Amino acid sequence: MEAFLGAFWRAVLVSGALAYPIFKLLLAMKARQTISKHLGESHQAKQGTPTMGGLIILPGLVYATWTGNWAVTVCILSFAAIGFIDDFVVPRLMPGKRGLGWTQKLLMQILSTAAVVQLGWPEGDWIQKGIVGFMILFMANAYNFADGLDALAGGLISLLSLGLLGAAYLLGVGADVLVPVAGALLGATIPFQFLNAPPAKVFMGDVGSLPIGAVLGYCFGVLCSTTWTGYSLTYLWIAWICLGFVMIAELVPVPVQILSVKVFKKRLPIRTPIHHTFEHKGWPESRILFVFLLVQALGVAASMTWILTARSNP
Repeated sequence: MEAFLGAFWRAVLVSGALAYPIFKLLLAMKARQTISKHLGESHQAKQGTPTMGGLIILPGLVYATWTGNWAVTVCILSFAAIGFIDDFVVPRLMPGKRGLGWTQKLLMQILSTAAVVQLGWPEGDWIQKGIVGFMILFMANAYNFADGLDALAGGLISLLSLGLLGAAYLLGVGADVLVPVAGALLGATIPFQFLNAPPAKVFMGDVGSLPIGAVLGYCFGVLCSTTWTGYSLTYLWIAWICLGFVMIAELVPVPVQILSVKVFKKRLPIRTPIHHTFEHKGWPESRILFVFLLVQALGVAASMTWILTARSNP
């Protein structure tokens, strides 16, 4: 708990001190959000809102998680660089483009993931490395898709951070990685959430959602790539599914929808990412936010229950 609280306060103080100067910098840079024409009227009203608010989170996150573990730092900075290129560089150099193409973005993510996995698991076998790599890529993109409503991404990471802390405590592992990262994620996002609370004054952008999701995936990889005495590996995977249920729900329908359109020439009766489905049904943003955070809280509780159950089912 000391490591968690230490990382929390370092992150919240650093990001809090820099929040307003970075916000003013984003205004000066005219880093404005371009809203897709396919989204509803409530989103069109947000056209021009400053983006790249994730830059508020990154200083506190990097500072609070630095413990000599280069893998975590490289994970954060490399995915942040991809997000910055997508949010700022491409739209400036190529007017009319909203960002990187998905193939370009995915290729860059794969290269970054390979470097992170090799740094974190230099002697690991290919199965272990594959699990960690999958988690990083999955969570980076899932969290990126979840960043679509005011306060949703910040609220989800707060609950996920507490879930990581609970998992590390119950499993008795991760004191050097999971615990400080969980504290830093919670602390660094609080100053951002003050500005992202509805109606949002700034959006997170890929520069924030990609590295946060990636480091979250790194931590999930730590939990799911190792078998501990007295724990069933199957139960640990079920714990991850419970903890990451909202992330799974946000990401999985996207490639399924693309596959359906490309192969069957037919759209599924859903909007993607999944929170847009509820918007299309007429739900106000406040209700979607409340329900998603409620489901995430239940997922955290369910994952802790499964971990405890695993003790009696080796």
